[in-house]
Amino acid sequence: MGKIKLSVITYLNTKPFLYGITHSDLMNSVDLSLDIPSVCADKLKAGTADIGIIPVAEIPNIKGANIVTDFCIAASGKVRTVVLVSQVPLNEIKKIVLDYQSRTSVQLVRILVRDYWQFQPEWQNGGVNYIEEDIKGTTAGVIIGDRVFEYEDQFPYVYDLGEAWKALTGLDFVFACWVANKPIAASFVEKFAGALKLGIVHIPEVIDDYLLRYPDYPFESYFRENIFYHLDDSKRKGMELFLSRIKEVPKVPKVLKSRSKLLNNSSLISHLSYLISHIS
Repeated sequence: MGKIKLSVITYLNTKPFLYGITHSDLMNSVDLSLDIPSVCADKLKAGTADIGIIPVAEIPNIKGANIVTDFCIAASGKVRTVVLVSQVPLNEIKKIVLDYQSRTSVQLVRILVRDYWQFQPEWQNGGVNYIEEDIKGTTAGVIIGDRVFEYEDQFPYVYDLGEAWKALTGLDFVFACWVANKPIAASFVEKFAGALKLGIVHIPEVIDDYLLRYPDYPFESYFRENIFYHLDDSKRKGMELFLSRIKEVPKVPKVLKSRSKLLNNSSLISHLSYLISHIS
């Protein structure tokens, strides 16, 4: 059997998984790539990856999709790194710019705006520099991943999407899970699950490594209180409800400002540099 092509998100919350994969003999069996969430999903769609940890909203769009292992990225209330930020309170927001990196968060915020916060903003797909260029005045924006730690103090209003989902439904929320686009040998799945479990066991080492580089970030509370890794029944119920709700939400037209085109030369170089700096 050839190597399994494995696409892994490079956010902080997946670092335990990466630790387990890279510190086990699984590395001898995989071709590993590090990607943002939307790219993980696109690779599974195109067949250029066999397994990826992908945004839950993309599962229905992948032919032959099946969830492998009982590990995921989830929250049971406040998640910290998936937020709506704004210069004004909710009742003054006129437009919301959506993060291009994760389609689950895009669908989640639209459900929450409609069913929980109950207002009707204009929607805009964000470009690479949308945080600096577009989130101002009555235009709010969704930010996900490690970037939240960098930007949250710049906005007087920060609304946690995991916390809002819990308040709306009473259920946990699954942001991403491990999905394959084809049948995978049971022997590999068992080995793969063992590597992921190894990473969860070594979360203290992951925390220590990051505290050395970013001493002001709340890593201890983030890993212990905000992120959950086991896809149990409670989280499956939340995931099923979310997947049923997104069928009711129309897609945002794919119209971007020309100055914010994705993956132009300078932004591509910047993005690749970001990925490389977050590998270890």
